[in-house]
Amino acid sequence: MKFKYKKYSSEIIRPIIPIDLVYKNSPPITYEVLVDSGADICIFDAEIGELLGINLEKGEKKEVGGITGVSETYYIHPITIKVGGWPYNIKAGFLRNIAKLGYGVVGQKGFFDLFSVKFDYFKQEIELKEKNRK
Repeated sequence: MKFKYKKYSSEIIRPIIPIDLVYKNSPPITYEVLVDSGADICIFDAEIGELLGINLEKGEKKEVGGITGVSETYYIHPITIKVGGWPYNIKAGFLRNIAKLGYGVVGQKGFFDLFSVKFDYFKQEIELKEKNRK
């Protein structure tokens, strides 16, 4: 699967791709995510989790510290992500106050452990090859 980088201006492009999020039998929500090799896990905005019908505080409570060093609480829940139309069951975190970014983050667990990921900045393209499918 190949995706184009998202262009924000003539100088700023990012490896952002669309995925669908599903929780149990909820209708899918299409959500943009930053493909981030530096992220340990997948983290999405808490509002998206609530729209999916997830009771956030019932999940496993964790703490994360970002580039600013400020620690914040997030909650882990099992969900399904669909990438290129294919479903994958993962555990993801839901964190308040990332809506301002406009996208979630897919990281090592729940994304990079499913795909071989190739970033091509020159072509402004991300290529995903599923590790278990041929």
